[in-house]
Amino acid sequence: MAESSKKALIVVDGQNDFCPGGSLAVSNGDEVVAPLNKLIKEFLDRGEPVYKTRDWHPPQTKHFQIYGGVWPVHCVQGTRGAEFHPDLNDDPRVTIISKGIDESADGYSGFDGTNLASLLREEGVGEVWVGGLATDYCVKHTVLDALKEGFEVSALADAMRAVNLNPEDGAKAVEEMRETGAEIVGDAAKAAGRG
Repeated sequence: MAESSKKALIVVDGQNDFCPGGSLAVSNGDEVVAPLNKLIKEFLDRGEPVYKTRDWHPPQTKHFQIYGGVWPVHCVQGTRGAEFHPDLNDDPRVTIISKGIDESADGYSGFDGTNLASLLREEGVGEVWVGGLATDYCVKHTVLDALKEGFEVSALADAMRAVNLNPEDGAKAVEEMRETGAEIVGDAAKAAGRG
């Protein structure tokens, strides 16, 4: 059991390239914006911290297909695709965490190569709520790393959507998060991309 009952919200990669029209669009990816905005407001109103992670890739990275990776070019630093969805709450009290900067790493997790864990500890956070894009990659890895770091984790099924390179990827990710110790809050079928 975490020592602190203080919660934080981690909004994962609510960026243009992962929303409809983006270079790596997640089906219905923009549907996460409204529930995340509601939560951002609730957390800030209670004085609890909110973090928004973003892919912030260099133009050349092994993450991209053209350099041997899996993915089309997306969320390159300073491009429109890397910007947050225009409707996503941009309250100045929200801390932005840039990830995927290392050209030799995928940087799926909000904890990978960032100071997110130490920021959460400085704030006295014991539990994190996680939602965003995409269920089967950056959300899953952020959830699993948060658990490894010793935080209690609630994964917000109504506020995440899956890429589903394979049709079951989202469902498998939800199950893996649950089995590893995260509480799945809300409609898991939506999180899996089937809702």
